[in-house]
Amino acid sequence: MAGMLATAPVSAKKKKIVVAGPPITMSDAFRASAADAEAALKARDTATAASRISALMPTTDFEAYVAAGMRYQLAVQRRDVQAQRLALTDLFKTTAVPRTEAPRLRFVAGYLSFMVGNYDDATAQLDYAKTLGYDGIDAIMLRADIALRRNKPKEARLLLREALARQRASGQEVPLAWIDRAISMAYQAEDWNEVGALYRERLARTATPQDWRSALTNYLSAADLESQAQLDLYRLQAANGAMASERDYQAYAQLAEKAGFYAEAKAIIEAGRKAGKLTAKQAATSALLKSVTPKATKEIASLPAMAKKAAAASSGKEALALGDNYVSLGQFPQAVEQYRLALTKGGVDAGRVNARLGIALARSGDYAGAQAALAQATDSDWANVAGFWSTWIDQQNAKSSPA
Repeated sequence: MAGMLATAPVSAKKKKIVVAGPPITMSDAFRASAADAEAALKARDTATAASRISALMPTTDFEAYVAAGMRYQLAVQRRDVQAQRLALTDLFKTTAVPRTEAPRLRFVAGYLSFMVGNYDDATAQLDYAKTLGYDGIDAIMLRADIALRRNKPKEARLLLREALARQRASGQEVPLAWIDRAISMAYQAEDWNEVGALYRERLARTATPQDWRSALTNYLSAADLESQAQLDLYRLQAANGAMASERDYQAYAQLAEKAGFYAEAKAIIEAGRKAGKLTAKQAATSALLKSVTPKATKEIASLPAMAKKAAAASSGKEALALGDNYVSLGQFPQAVEQYRLALTKGGVDAGRVNARLGIALARSGDYAGAQAALAQATDSDWANVAGFWSTWIDQQNAKSSPA
């Protein structure tokens, strides 16, 4: 994090150089000794450099500055954090530190104090740097790290949020490591809306099947979602080719069976077996498959009667139920029709209907219509479901756009 200090070339011919500050003066003897030390540093001969630097005998403020700068450079080459911090302390005792460099050097001092566990001094140096005009995103991140080390997770989270907001506002890409840290903090705080939003931000950057599985399974394992919302996220996991374990297929199939979508449960178990994640010897899924197979046939046969009932009903509840059945069967255009009917008749959970309408439109290929519907799903659970599906749609659009 800390770069090499910039010092005036010790080989300068003039003994006195006028700058904005104290005069820069070096004796001929000090100049010669410093030049030898500088040569050893450039050659990365740390043993020789250490010997020559320790022999320097500064008699002026600027010579003390040069000597401290060289001790710092030597400590950097040796990766000695404690020595770097001590060298900066000596540097700050001089009046030769350029005003333009002082703010950044105070930040570096804060970082080095953090590295050696002196959090009080780290905070003091960051405060000093801020008074000098240095308050970059890296300083905010360092304050967040200090808060974490002091077991102040709420303070750390607020600081990290500020750093992410400033990074986004700057137009620069937020490092994935920062997003992962923010996800961890939001997870610990049980802020599932933020967990979902951060995972979607991450998926917008890298969205392999493994990324999707990690995001959805972690979110599902903690967020207290209703079963229907969980089901839609498992459907999204499957749509991304991100079903990777026995648990994935079993949980999805069990949710579908519980919701009465027997044909879907049957299809998932069969897909799991085809993928080699489930076997016929597994008692739980074998029993589930045996149970749902005859029910799946009855489920499909009941659709015409459900359609008549939905059309005649005074509320949209029957149309919603029929739309859900169509989605479970992969009959998305028919589902779209029923969800729109449900919204027209009313008496239904608009968040759920709009989310499911958006999913059905997306799976039908109407991405623009899907995004418009998903944007109407504003309830907490369904807003997050809609958000994840919206991210998927963005990726499908990107795949279909010309390079």
